Amino acid sequence: MKILTPTFLFILILCAASAFDTNMKEIKFVIPDGWPKPVYKFSKNKLTDEGFKLGRKLFYDPLLSRDGSISCANCHTQWSGFTHVDHGLSHGINGMKGKRNSLTIFNLAWNKSFMWDGGINNLEVQPLGPITNPVEMSTTLADIIKKLDTAKGYRARFYLAFGDSTITGQRVLKAMAQFLAMLESFNSKYDKYVRHEPGGEMTAQELNGLKLFRENCGNCHSEPLFTNYSFQNIGLAPDTGLKDYGRMAITHDPPDSLRFKVPSLRNVAMSYPYMHDGRFNTLMQVMDHYTDGIIDGPTRSKELDKPIILTPEDKKDIIAFLQTLTDKDFLFDMRYRDWRD
Repeated sequence: MKILTPTFLFILILCAASAFDTNMKEIKFVIPDGWPKPVYKFSKNKLTDEGFKLGRKLFYDPLLSRDGSISCANCHTQWSGFTHVDHGLSHGINGMKGKRNSLTIFNLAWNKSFMWDGGINNLEVQPLGPITNPVEMSTTLADIIKKLDTAKGYRARFYLAFGDSTITGQRVLKAMAQFLAMLESFNSKYDKYVRHEPGGEMTAQELNGLKLFRENCGNCHSEPLFTNYSFQNIGLAPDTGLKDYGRMAITHDPPDSLRFKVPSLRNVAMSYPYMHDGRFNTLMQVMDHYTDGIIDGPTRSKELDKPIILTPEDKKDIIAFLQTLTDKDFLFDMRYRDWRD
């Protein structure tokens, strides 16, 4: 009689369990009507349920940090739009403080570049940024592979996702890319309004906020993704302690000084604090900056040459509209939860 190895026993258990996994939905990448084509293509990274689940487990596993103390999810919690809300600057291992506030994580398949400075241009490479950063996860892909190779259950998971149990750096990154690309947010009240669906009925205040938003903010935070993925200097006073010059650190081009990526405003009511250094805690503080706090400078965005004039009521209306960008279906989607299977 043939004796089954522990690895193949675990595979059989996983297969049996998946048949009863009623919380999971069929894997499907959706391109909403009216949206542009995504940049990321699955043609070289076939999207599968097994690959998605492996990527999800890696995302939540602190094994990906040098001392096993933090995971990607430490700075990217689902209910906040996969960012953090407890401090302005992200913290890594040993409580070390970084230089920037973590960005939200959703609709990444449409991104041409990643990070506040655009220093990474491929979704499959993006996790290497925080993984190797000495004040974030402070490890190497080679060390992660060694730990995964002996960690319980991972060889079986790689078998299910890729056809054999070999664990490689490329497979780690491809699995994570499958999970990250599937973090799609397109079902807010605003989206239902655009699609003329039940639940999309806007109040007069929200509609006026949308009108004001399009007039004053829409050039950079363009619909439907609410970003144009450009890098802008929005007239923030530089933090002399952080000495963060944004995009220029990547391009070494002086005109890029103090330019940072325009973030998506989807789920913005849930993703405070705001700006690359988390300096603002409320949306009203953000509104006040654009009307009264912009500092001139040689690289300040041309879009801000014309002063933004908003009354206190106008600001409240814009904020009311921004709250319609909260996608509760996304923020509480069980597919994205930390499954301890």
